[in-house]
Amino acid sequence: MIQTMTENQIALLIIKALKDNKQKEFNRILDELQPYDIAQAYDHLPEKHKKRFLLFMTADRLAQLLEELNKDMQLEVLNKLENEKTGKVLDLMDNDDLALLLHDMSAEKIEGLLAGMKQSESRIIQNMMTYPPETAGRLMTNRFVWIRDYYTVREAVEKLKSFAEYAETINYLYVIDQDRKLVGVVSHRDLLIAEPLEVIQDIMYERVISAAVTTDQEEVANMVLKYDFLAIPIVNEENVLMGIATVDDLMDVVVQEANEDIEKLSASGKAIDFDTKAFVAAYRRLPWLILLLFIGIISGSIISGYEATLSQVVALAFFMPMISGMTGNTGTQSLAVVVRGLVSNDLNKKVVTKLILRELGVGVIIGVTCGILIALIAFFWQGNIYLGLVVGVSLLLTLIIGTLSGATIPLLLYKFGIDPAIASGPLITTLNDIFSLVTYFGIATMFISYLT
Repeated sequence: MIQTMTENQIALLIIKALKDNKQKEFNRILDELQPYDIAQAYDHLPEKHKKRFLLFMTADRLAQLLEELNKDMQLEVLNKLENEKTGKVLDLMDNDDLALLLHDMSAEKIEGLLAGMKQSESRIIQNMMTYPPETAGRLMTNRFVWIRDYYTVREAVEKLKSFAEYAETINYLYVIDQDRKLVGVVSHRDLLIAEPLEVIQDIMYERVISAAVTTDQEEVANMVLKYDFLAIPIVNEENVLMGIATVDDLMDVVVQEANEDIEKLSASGKAIDFDTKAFVAAYRRLPWLILLLFIGIISGSIISGYEATLSQVVALAFFMPMISGMTGNTGTQSLAVVVRGLVSNDLNKKVVTKLILRELGVGVIIGVTCGILIALIAFFWQGNIYLGLVVGVSLLLTLIIGTLSGATIPLLLYKFGIDPAIASGPLITTLNDIFSLVTYFGIATMFISYLT
């Protein structure tokens, strides 16, 4: 019944159960909803019903709710809970989600929340928070199933059954030796096809792909994408198994990093969303735009320097916006391709050379095609073959320059350890404006006697 209802209909059912104080009916409704749907229902609930909504929920379900909410909503829920219940809920949350929640809180607030938790769970979270932000150590969870290399398949299956409800994922069983060092991995499939008395050491896969606790979270996400894993083990410098990072958390990282790159590519600075205030949004965009403003002045001075050429051949002004615009567009396209490629490729001399030559080829093909087209337009419009030649050759050269600059600038920044996304679209466009104007007016000046 619930499955066929709209969000509004479900919300009305929940509100009715809360108003009538029918906790069993409330739980029956929530039993048929996913944690995400429950979080959405809570978010859209009238404020006067939220306290009872939380009161009716079990600690386990509250933990799932918190993991689906944004940070502001998480803090709101915690403030509405009693201290005793807060501790139970935090105990049940996934380690990585809890560490993310506590990040940026004051030391006093963190201490207060951890004090209400079990000592064992509190200690795990404290250890996780010693790792730098946005590293594998902050992403990992200790809710996974490990087995010893001397277990039989039957013993491994029994342990899997015992811890299946506790574990965040049971797709892989990680094998450790007597020193808790990671020595292998066994999948569900391995256990199903093995004989009950076979020893894990004989069936495990020994070449385990793992990440160090200090590995950047984006690199861990790339490893999972590259190998199509559902989870990846996280180890310390001595190869001791510390936890695992699961694909759902790593997909959040991919989205987060993509959003950051988009912000940089658009020169919008820090995160700006629909709820950002106008003053804050403007403040975050202004530094880049002021820089681009001063660079843009150079473009104006170039045009001023070629005023004599323009005054003699006014038709040149007609093609000026088109040439600078096309150059900026091709540069931005190349920039986007390169930045995206840097995320998923290991750079070496061969790869870089191949990429630059490819983009050169792209620039030549696009330049020749567009150059011939615009040359014909200029010739038939003004009846001057030299004007067509100047415009066509200028567009050919500027498109090649634009494509190469869009490819080489982010590669150079990457080489010097600077985030290549900083080579934002507006910056590439502004620089290419300068290149295109110098090229265009330089060629036009060379042929000025044939244009007048």
